[in-house]
Amino acid sequence: MKNFLDEHFLLNNKTAQLLYHDFASQMPVIDYHNHLPPQQVAGDINFENLTQAWLYGDHYKWRAMRTNGIHEGYCTGNKPDQEKFEQWAATVPYTLRNPLYHWTHLELQRYFNIDAILSPQTAGEIYEEASAKLRTKEFSVRNLLRRMKVETLCTTDDPVDTLEHHQQVKNDGFEIKMLPTFRPDKAMNVDDVPAFNDYITSLEAVSGISVSSYSDYLSALKKRHDFFAAMGCVVSDHGLEMIYAAEYTDAGIKNIFEKLRTGKSLSLDENLEFRSAMLIEFARWDHEKNWVQQFHLGAMRNNNHRMMQSLGADTGWDSIGDFSQGKALAKFLSKLDSTDQLAKTILYNLNPADNELMATMAGNFNDGSVAGKIQFGSGWWFLDQKDGMVKQLNALSNMGLISRFIGMLTDSRSFLSYPRHEYFRRILCNLFGEEIENGELPNDIAWTGKMVQDICYHNAKNYFGW
Repeated sequence: MKNFLDEHFLLNNKTAQLLYHDFASQMPVIDYHNHLPPQQVAGDINFENLTQAWLYGDHYKWRAMRTNGIHEGYCTGNKPDQEKFEQWAATVPYTLRNPLYHWTHLELQRYFNIDAILSPQTAGEIYEEASAKLRTKEFSVRNLLRRMKVETLCTTDDPVDTLEHHQQVKNDGFEIKMLPTFRPDKAMNVDDVPAFNDYITSLEAVSGISVSSYSDYLSALKKRHDFFAAMGCVVSDHGLEMIYAAEYTDAGIKNIFEKLRTGKSLSLDENLEFRSAMLIEFARWDHEKNWVQQFHLGAMRNNNHRMMQSLGADTGWDSIGDFSQGKALAKFLSKLDSTDQLAKTILYNLNPADNELMATMAGNFNDGSVAGKIQFGSGWWFLDQKDGMVKQLNALSNMGLISRFIGMLTDSRSFLSYPRHEYFRRILCNLFGEEIENGELPNDIAWTGKMVQDICYHNAKNYFGW
């Protein structure tokens, strides 16, 4: 019997162990999509305790605690930090076979050198030891990033964000690149007309452009897009249920925008037409600047309306959606491709039933101009666990070229989430190792090791131009 979480964790044979320890483990981390707070990197803050570093904002853990019968006060409420941690520790033993069990103990090991299993019996000692370390300079957020060999990270930022914290980090000469990502979801969300007009007011203030027409609106957003580029941004991101690809006319979109500015709600068709027009505009700007565009597709968000009203968005009430993805996605990509305005694109899929759809869709638009131009992105959100990663890797291998894959990201709000890259790398090496030992792949360790390193690091570095 193997020991839990030993040096060969998830590596089930000698070849897998060789690939991981000699090739994958030494590679730096490029985290090209996350939700880390830029102000915390700029301030190089220290967390006061493990709860603040681990439980604040982590809806993965909140969902598990709720399922375990823990009161909301210990998740998003105002209970004392130590009591919140004790309730998480009481939940952890019940997370067996959930990826949270692996992540929790990987993080305790990699950051704090704590090998104990978290439980109510060990909670007090672990809380005190980890919290004491987190209060020292060695465990400031910048040093947490250094500890995990992070080389570049891309935060997720709205077009109206000032990016002042990114500038501060750059001015400080911090050796780890912290770059912004252009995430204009609010700029095309017209479900709530008053909120949309409030957003335009914020856009006017930060852009210095008075918005009275659709043309003005595009000019203000384009000015922000240009500003992000000047700040080192090379990536956009969209979190959508599905791609919008409705037919529209320029005159029709201008009329829709005027309707919005007068506070009138849109019909369903008008809503989809406006979103479709905006998505095309953003995609063209991305291509113009040689950016990478990312599409996170398939989340059904804020399903519990009572809790949404009470706690707001991003508090753990989302699920995998069953949206129809194929036709609209093909239409959108083809429209851009037909005018040679299709940027490098990453497609993230949340419904495992659509894995092969996404992998084959990428192949439709890989035109030979760039290696891996259209990427089937890594397992995302509910799928960034062992089974989800293996299914994504297998679909990509079967339908495309895993050798050109740009690898893993954290997609996390926590500075303690970077062992997820290690988790991915171990799973990747085990896949190759098993097939080499089964005689399904040649025993060419030099070439396979190079491919592993490319997937873990070099492919992303080249893809983003870093």
